[in-house]
Amino acid sequence: MANVEMQAYKISAVEFKNNVQGKEKLSFSNKISYNVKYSQKQFCEGALTVEVLDKEKPDTISIKFTLNGAFRILKDTEKEFIHVETFKELFPIAKAFVVTLTSNAGIPPIFLKNIDIESQEIYRMEMGK
Repeated sequence: MANVEMQAYKISAVEFKNNVQGKEKLSFSNKISYNVKYSQKQFCEGALTVEVLDKEKPDTISIKFTLNGAFRILKDTEKEFIHVETFKELFPIAKAFVVTLTSNAGIPPIFLKNIDIESQEIYRMEMGK
């Protein structure tokens, strides 16, 4: 059973640069950061920031946006598990946004690679220790 339930999401702070000319060869680099803020006992907000750009010529094409999701926490769960579950809810939306944006811009769609968040190290800072 899931530990969280998405209540809403929105994409904010979109920056998109498209200076692709003809059949340029592009090599993409992706940067992704994710943070969760806990506002109340049963609610949290995830903020996923995605940046995609050409490694060689970042002025040719670049995309940067933040995807925010509001979640209700369904049961008492460690924050690390909530972090993973909320990321798994938001990342497919971010992937779809990049594909849709690039397709509608008249260039071949860009597909973000899947991320196995559970294999990544999640750091937790204990306050007051």
